[in-house]
Amino acid sequence: MNRSLSFAGMQLLDRRGFLGQTASGLGGVALASLLAEERLLAAEPIRPQVDPATPHAPRPPHFAAKAKNVLVIFCAGAVSQLETWDWKPELVKWDGKPLPGGPEVTFQGPAGNLARPQYAFRPRGQTGKMVSDLIPHLAELTDRCAFVHSLTSRTNTHGPAENFLSTGSAFDGFPSLGAWVTYALGSENQDLPAFVSILDPRGVPQASSNNWGPGFLPAEFQGTTLSASEPVRHLTVAGGVTPAADEAAQRLLKHLNERHLAEHPSDGALAARIASYELAARMQLSMPEVGSLADETPFTLTAYGAEDPNPTKAAFARNCILARRLIERGVRFVQLFNGAYASGGELNWDGHHKLKEQYDRHAMILDQPVAALIRDLEQRGLLDETLVVWCTEFGRMPFFQKGALGRDHNPDGFTCWMTGAGVRQGVSHGATDELGVKAVDNVLSLYDFNATILHLLGLDHTRLSYLHNGFERRLTDVHGHVIREILA
Repeated sequence: MNRSLSFAGMQLLDRRGFLGQTASGLGGVALASLLAEERLLAAEPIRPQVDPATPHAPRPPHFAAKAKNVLVIFCAGAVSQLETWDWKPELVKWDGKPLPGGPEVTFQGPAGNLARPQYAFRPRGQTGKMVSDLIPHLAELTDRCAFVHSLTSRTNTHGPAENFLSTGSAFDGFPSLGAWVTYALGSENQDLPAFVSILDPRGVPQASSNNWGPGFLPAEFQGTTLSASEPVRHLTVAGGVTPAADEAAQRLLKHLNERHLAEHPSDGALAARIASYELAARMQLSMPEVGSLADETPFTLTAYGAEDPNPTKAAFARNCILARRLIERGVRFVQLFNGAYASGGELNWDGHHKLKEQYDRHAMILDQPVAALIRDLEQRGLLDETLVVWCTEFGRMPFFQKGALGRDHNPDGFTCWMTGAGVRQGVSHGATDELGVKAVDNVLSLYDFNATILHLLGLDHTRLSYLHNGFERRLTDVHGHVIREILA
């Protein structure tokens, strides 16, 4: 049967056209290969397979992990890098002088003159890194840490900045880092929450539950809030209910739930609720033991400062012991807060007006307990598999605010650090300029910082995603790269 060829068919019989298209096609293949090598081509997302009936079951990482657990020490209020980790000798020389070409007005008002660090710095450990006398106990651990001095944030407001650090977005409604980690990896301990946020004795941070919320991830990946003095709520049996009656009620509830689930096997929400109830029942037995410090030795309590006459320091020290006990029992992600909400710097590190006076109090609460926690993890062999992260939402300006003795917000250059599993020891990466105004060397964002945390857990931040409203969402959005210079 004779059939006339279409115009496109005729073109396929053209030798020159065929050769030209072949060359173009080969070029496209080569380009795709190069883009993939340079990580400029989107890879297939990796969405963990989560069984709603066992949402916290352990799941494999994308590749071999250096760390099994994460401990994030979150100092709320924006700790001044210039009073802690980022030594600027030029700032001493320029003390009391205006910043050349500097801004006239910053976040909270007119800018004053440059101000030297309010504490002496001295060389520490074998590296000789200059660290402030404000934190003498933590300064002794300098050789163990990898400092990142060139971090930047997308916002200079506390709430959105806490969101950005914890969720990768300045806006509300996005999953926290801990939620992403437990969504990806689950937990080694099925009798405790996979993700715990230990709140500071002085209150909740500025962005509150956004720091431990699940965002658009399933609700079971939300962090559980507690502290050494405030155990998990609603675990105790209501007054007047005997243990036998409580056990009978639980058996009946389990029977009804299982029967309903059998009739509706595709109801993932129901399976998740059942799993949540069953975890709560197991926590009734496990949490009292974890939260009790009765078996801690007097030496340990003293080392942490848990019996300090300052009640806030003692309470925070007990929180640090609780953090170690949770890590010890396989809790995947522990978030330990130091500092609460905006309060003129009285309850957190937001030192706008009386920085030295307030930092004297805040550092005493932070320094000894956190240093003891890191040493304790190391002595127990837990630091080999635990990534410890010290972070704050942004830094502070090198000048005082006009008419005040404190520093304004600075999102353009600040310091965070890591230690523990997979982290190079005694390194400092990136730098701010000679006065500490902004990052100038190896400038990094908090996307990069979070990408590095995921990497150490064996997770590819570019592929860990969740399909939400038609978009592949991830912690680092479309940004971020691993800071390989601080990896062991």
